Amino acid sequence: MSIPILNYSLSTQNQRVDGFEYCPGEEQPIIYTTENLPTASEMDEIIWAAYRQIFSEHQILASTSEPFLESQLRFNQITIKDFIRGLLLSDSFRDLNYNCNNNYRFVEMCIQRVLGRDVYNEREKLAFSVILGSQGLEKFIDMLLEMDEYIDNFSDNTVPYQRRRIIFQRSKGEMPFNLKTPRMNFAFLRKQGMPQLLWSGPISRFRPQEQKPKAGDPALFLNMAIDLSPLL
Repeated sequence: MSIPILNYSLSTQNQRVDGFEYCPGEEQPIIYTTENLPTASEMDEIIWAAYRQIFSEHQILASTSEPFLESQLRFNQITIKDFIRGLLLSDSFRDLNYNCNNNYRFVEMCIQRVLGRDVYNEREKLAFSVILGSQGLEKFIDMLLEMDEYIDNFSDNTVPYQRRRIIFQRSKGEMPFNLKTPRMNFAFLRKQGMPQLLWSGPISRFRPQEQKPKAGDPALFLNMAIDLSPLL
């Protein structure tokens, strides 16, 4: 018997911000779709947009390309939705995003890139993390793609895009979802056997008596981790 998804409310600060479609004065997202029989060059743009949305630009490499899926899409053997599913379940996506993150970070990233919005709250992140952990990656991806939210906004023939604007927070450096680096967060690093500095008092970047750490001292790693923690 499969575990049902937990209930959660649709509460988030960004949910109250108007979407792009209600702000005609702002730059509108480009819609990439196969509904109007695209030309060969237009199909190239559609495929590029799909890679950019799912992988983000810095992960689009020769090793992440899926020529067989691209060929099927070009010859109308699969839909864009099928193409998106293939990218999400590819070995490249698994290695670059799933294997190097915990379930919470991976769920957040997939909701942003597949549904085009940020997670509503921690409860939603937890609910999908339970599905991912108990039923596996394929079931989780299928659930996202079969949600009414995905079907109503993108159907079978439209590449997902960021539907919601984000309240800019200078301290967090908000940017489009598909440009965020899916790097390991600080909590996940601790699980990988990375060196940790044991300190009984509050964490500080300074050593007692202002001693400078020497090469190989774990304090060097701690200082680097603290400097990078706002970006993780």
